Amino acid sequence: MTSDVVLPHLPRVAVCGISLEASTFSPALTTAAMLAPRRGREVLDAWEFWRPGGALADRARWLGVLQARSIAGGAIPADDYVLLKAEILAGLVAAVADAPLDGVVLDIHGAASVAGLVDMEGDLAVAVRDVVGPACLISSGMDLHGNVSRTLAETVDLLTTYRTAPHVDWQETKERAARNLLDRLALPPGRRRPAKAWVPVPILLPGEMTSTRQEPATSLYARVPEIEALDGILDAGIWIGYPWADEPRNGAVVMVVGDDADLAMTEATALASDLWERREEFGFVAPTGSFDEVMAAALASPVTPYFVSDSGDNPTAGGAGDVTWTLTELLASEELAASGRRAIYASIPDAMGALAAAEAGVGADVRLTLGARVDARPAPPVEVAGEVVAVVPSDDNLEVVVRTATVDVIVTRRRRPYHLEQDFTRLGLDPRSADVVVVKIGYLEPELFDMAADWMLALTPGGVDQDLVRLGHRRVRRPMFPLDDVSGVDPLADAELFPGDTARLSPEG
Repeated sequence: MTSDVVLPHLPRVAVCGISLEASTFSPALTTAAMLAPRRGREVLDAWEFWRPGGALADRARWLGVLQARSIAGGAIPADDYVLLKAEILAGLVAAVADAPLDGVVLDIHGAASVAGLVDMEGDLAVAVRDVVGPACLISSGMDLHGNVSRTLAETVDLLTTYRTAPHVDWQETKERAARNLLDRLALPPGRRRPAKAWVPVPILLPGEMTSTRQEPATSLYARVPEIEALDGILDAGIWIGYPWADEPRNGAVVMVVGDDADLAMTEATALASDLWERREEFGFVAPTGSFDEVMAAALASPVTPYFVSDSGDNPTAGGAGDVTWTLTELLASEELAASGRRAIYASIPDAMGALAAAEAGVGADVRLTLGARVDARPAPPVEVAGEVVAVVPSDDNLEVVVRTATVDVIVTRRRRPYHLEQDFTRLGLDPRSADVVVVKIGYLEPELFDMAADWMLALTPGGVDQDLVRLGHRRVRRPMFPLDDVSGVDPLADAELFPGDTARLSPEG
């Protein structure tokens, strides 16, 4: 799909975007400050491939505009989005005033939500297009848990997405999006924009049921690079979608892009059909159960450490992070106390509690009222009494460990994920020698997965509840699997081909 044609000058490519995974079922909000905008050179320094000496650094004149990113959370307030969007557009206007832009890398996730909007990424893409003009190519590398609305599919020229969950290929995907853009810009004008086959599939499933570690996702995603390798195809992807937002665009999408429009549509519809036919095969990536059932299994396990996913309040899926329901149950567990075993709980964010424990200092006995500052729906604040055994400040956080009779409770000033062994060891905790480790997470990230002697996923309440029916979607398109009876649904009914430049080529090309 590349060409020997070399442009007489380096293309001018702007980099901008807003990247977030946001639950509309959580009362949390993600402000502009929480999105920690990078500007100018900082935007480029975030990715190795276009830093000085990087693989793509010398292939374009890269222009960092603004890129805002946060771990998953709640929706962005409308005013905050307006400010970020306005700054992005102002930066692009300034860039275009100097000289036309050849390309834009739109760095988005695909599952951001803004209060009052139903398609943030589509809205941003259209606004960017209005500034940079129709000749400029726009490329994006997205999370497979993102959503591709018709607006986004039509507006962005080159779309690609992760092919693994957990996302071990996220950096590779971001580089592929930039590389695809540069390869297309090396073609003559009028031949750069590929055809795009867009096939929305009425499936809405959580990532914990669609991990590429297991079937049917393993074999479905294995077909993506095979399709990409076909002559006339540039890229392919399966966006499984984001289930914890209630918007019309939420759901699965298959896309194939390339110069052979007919082949792109053929491959996209075939892959979408296979996805649909195998929908009943998707299941949780680990054994699941109520919290009581999961704890009973953990305490009966002959092997340790036994990991438990507190899935309903997973901060990296969009949970508020401060739901206290599971911690309350854990501290009150008579079975845990009687077993002689101990647990680690990661974590409960509470700024006042973390500061109070830090002020008391290591060795002090404290009694703290924690959590439910943001999401108090499942349970009220929880009382934690114990000894402070660690206080670890950092540039953007403060972490303390309070040791109770049965649980080492990690308390943080700001919510954060615990995905790495060093996240625990830096606090003086050894998860490998623990009996039970309860983590606010869905599927275990690679280091935790490798560390766990066994694990289960607890179906706990929160803004990213795995029980989608319990959440109560009202605005997603219906019927939708598994929310409805889909026996009479045609999964290809809304498939659409955006022909790109191929529509303007002669039969000889």
